[in-house]
Amino acid sequence: MEDEVDRLVTAWAVERPDLDIEPLHVLSRVSRLARHLDRARRAVFVAHDLESWEFDVLTALRRAGRPYQLSPGRLLRATLVTSGTMTNRIDRLAAAGLVERHPDPQDKRGVQVRLTEAGRLRVDAAFADLLDRERDLLGGLSAAEQRQLARLLRTLIVPFDESTDPDPLA
Repeated sequence: MEDEVDRLVTAWAVERPDLDIEPLHVLSRVSRLARHLDRARRAVFVAHDLESWEFDVLTALRRAGRPYQLSPGRLLRATLVTSGTMTNRIDRLAAAGLVERHPDPQDKRGVQVRLTEAGRLRVDAAFADLLDRERDLLGGLSAAEQRQLARLLRTLIVPFDESTDPDPLA
């Protein structure tokens, strides 16, 4: 079985025999898979009338457990955006009836962002459909192969996640 990455690696081996092109075997496939995953996710989000950023905020709230609320600061950390961006996102989600702002009982100046019932229903349905799509993407691998791939990818990702630099490649 040959894929597009095999063809591009072969072409680079001919054009640049002086370079070690082995990383392309793995990372070009990861990159191509990421594009396929992005397309599948966008299709699910469109079907549920959601943008990817909306899904990110709503799932952060949903994962928080009852009463499905977080402070804007916790949402910032969960979604890796600036405070101005988060304020705008909360405003838009509130206008759509997917979240509500409530006073923070622990901090008189603070607020808590809470998932509404409509927001919970929408994100639950989108998440279930997303898992179906992602399961389809992994259909060519056995359960054991999926666990092995997850372990290998974790080994690659952990150093980036543990870095104190928010963008280690910058």
